[in-house]
Amino acid sequence: MRSIPLSYLALVLFSITFVGEPTFGQSKTPGKTEPSEYKATIQGLVRDVACPIQNHKATATDFNMKCAVDCAKSGSPLVILTDSGDIYTPISNEMPDPSQREKMMPFVGKYVRATGTVYTRNGTRAIAITDIRELKDVKINGKASGD
Repeated sequence: MRSIPLSYLALVLFSITFVGEPTFGQSKTPGKTEPSEYKATIQGLVRDVACPIQNHKATATDFNMKCAVDCAKSGSPLVILTDSGDIYTPISNEMPDPSQREKMMPFVGKYVRATGTVYTRNGTRAIAITDIRELKDVKINGKASGD
């Protein structure tokens, strides 16, 4: 009977334990999810996308209003930032998708409740808004610095 070198067995055991099964070109990206769509109501701050992406201190209720308005007026895409930090991009239910900017600009710097169809794909969220209203009773601090 022929013996198998111990180093070969160790390599095979290591490969099975730490590398796992071979995927043969299949990519498994962590965090990827199947696309979905569902009716929902979300609440959050309407603002530009740049600051909450670049400044993790910015929240839906603690942000720099001047920065948010200036960025929005300069053309930065508008989003709804929720209390949990999720970002929703407003879209339409039409194709080709017309800009939602004109509808969203009056809400910049305001905390809103938006109802519509939410679309998700690989961690990205969009909402085709059917109703949006400012929630005036939510306390926001629009004087935060560094946003």
